[in-house]
Amino acid sequence: MNSYDAEAIHAQIRHNVKLLREKRGKSQLEMALAIGHSSAAFYAKAELGIQHKKFNVEHLCKIANVLEVDIRDFFKNIEE
Repeated sequence: MNSYDAEAIHAQIRHNVKLLREKRGKSQLEMALAIGHSSAAFYAKAELGIQHKKFNVEHLCKIANVLEVDIRDFFKNIEE
């Protein structure tokens, strides 16, 4: 059985989300609204990994739809 470092996985997901968001020219506010938050604060904290904020699977599904990417793109470069 493999051992995974959850924080390292979250860090790579955050990195991938940010890269794809910037590549698509979307703001954090646009993304926050797309996942159901009225301000960019939650989204920014989740993308930066501060105050224990993290994207959940529902967030990632919505983000993938807005960015028109496959949800698997958020999991690229995660080391086993």
